Amino acid sequence: MTATVRAKLGGCQDMARRIDVTGTGGVRLAAWEFGDPPKTDPAGSDQVRDVPDGSPGVLLLHGLMGRASHWASTARWLSGRYRAVALDQRGHGRSDKPPQASFTRDAYVDDAEAALEQLGLAPVVLIGHAMGALTAWQLAAKRPDLVRGLIICDMRASALGAASQREWDQWFKSWPLPFATLADVRKWFGEDDPWVERPNPARGEFYAEVMAESPDGWRPVFDPAQMLRSRETWVYDAHWEELAQVRCPALVVRGLDGELGRAEAQEMVRVLPRGQYAEVADAGHLVHYDQPEAWCAAIEPFLDSLGGD
Repeated sequence: MTATVRAKLGGCQDMARRIDVTGTGGVRLAAWEFGDPPKTDPAGSDQVRDVPDGSPGVLLLHGLMGRASHWASTARWLSGRYRAVALDQRGHGRSDKPPQASFTRDAYVDDAEAALEQLGLAPVVLIGHAMGALTAWQLAAKRPDLVRGLIICDMRASALGAASQREWDQWFKSWPLPFATLADVRKWFGEDDPWVERPNPARGEFYAEVMAESPDGWRPVFDPAQMLRSRETWVYDAHWEELAQVRCPALVVRGLDGELGRAEAQEMVRVLPRGQYAEVADAGHLVHYDQPEAWCAAIEPFLDSLGGD
């Protein structure tokens, strides 16, 4: 199924074409193809059209609690030279959220693999933020034939541990749900959240995008319990081994105030067989959302270097 919809993304009206794909276990996933206007099948059919010559594919994978629309500015920029598709991963955005679905690492990686194959994007450039970056490099290690380049945005390879998972559990419980208005969402996540060190309007906007109106107010489009289940499948383990198995060119990007420290980022670059490094000033964990222009400038040389690689 495909449909062209108008969505409010990144503060402006953008066009995105929705394409339903089927993930592992039959979970329905919403993929969003961005363009200006979006590229559609000229015959008007619902079939996913072939990538035109000279237009390689890019798949963008959001992080935990994110959604495809968080990539809107990046995807619109990319759409001038790539077929740019962002995926709502299972449990997120407009993809299915089955109560008994698997939220393991294998499930997320298999979903991304299925999306690539059903969308006809391979060989693809994978761009992932946080948990989406982990999915991206695990897929690149598993299926090198599908991936021609990899961009890792602010995701650590080291184990975060049990204390981190407990902190997240308590943080979810601290949310003053339901929020009365979207303005309240923006204020709490941008100013009042104990995890905010200084006012951050971009963070408020980021979380406003993952809220939906319900009869009693505004609530997240995801189930926090599913988010914790997703997270617990990777926080206790280190992921250096999969990094070492990535054979394509790879770029590690961090925000100077993000969660990935410089020393660990540079070690990740060393472990990657073909790793490169970039950083974005005045950006936190939400690098691509905090500073979209600087983020695009940071990844452009890497994309240029791929050429026909």
